[in-house]
Amino acid sequence: MSETEPLPPETMKKAAKGILSIAHPLRLRILEFIDVNGSSSVSAITKALGEEQVIISQNLKKLRDAGLVKTERRGLFIYYNIYEEYPASIFVCIRKLFGYMTNNFYFLADGYKAILPKDYTTMVANQIKLFANYDKMRILEYLTLKGESNVSDIVRAIQCAQLKVSQYLKRLRDDGFVTCRRDGRFIFYSITAGVHKTAIECIHKRYDNLADKSMF
Repeated sequence: MSETEPLPPETMKKAAKGILSIAHPLRLRILEFIDVNGSSSVSAITKALGEEQVIISQNLKKLRDAGLVKTERRGLFIYYNIYEEYPASIFVCIRKLFGYMTNNFYFLADGYKAILPKDYTTMVANQIKLFANYDKMRILEYLTLKGESNVSDIVRAIQCAQLKVSQYLKRLRDDGFVTCRRDGRFIFYSITAGVHKTAIECIHKRYDNLADKSMF
């Protein structure tokens, strides 16, 4: 990703809220179904996922409130489609990760779409939940934009207390989102590849493409 400016704080807060909405196994599966099948009704999603319609409707409302899906009325029925770019792009990433993990070459092909195993989707949702936090996403954003950095650089950039940044970096490292190396008395951190980096890149891409930034 080419170097650019960090998102305004309020924009990143909105983005973190949207990512947190995705960090739920059922909601991720709902988005996945729509991504694969296109505009879909509540009944079609309910039948495919084998859940109660009221539960599907409740979670679709949360996704709509978070600005992740949009609705279109066709006669008596309401159809849902993915609204934001980054949920769709996240599925590109997690399908390829699944392909690498299982040596399934179909999932490595550009543009290939298929429903992933439920246990894998659940694992991904739980992984997203680990970084769906404003300060963690600020750290990941900085490392994505600037590359390898030490704690002092990150603290100055995101204007967060050093103790808090160090604690978050430890959690991000433990969860596999960043790696570190020591150089003398300094420790340098780098972001790893995965759904967390893809999320940051997709959020930035959407923001950069908006003529009216207030529409984010």
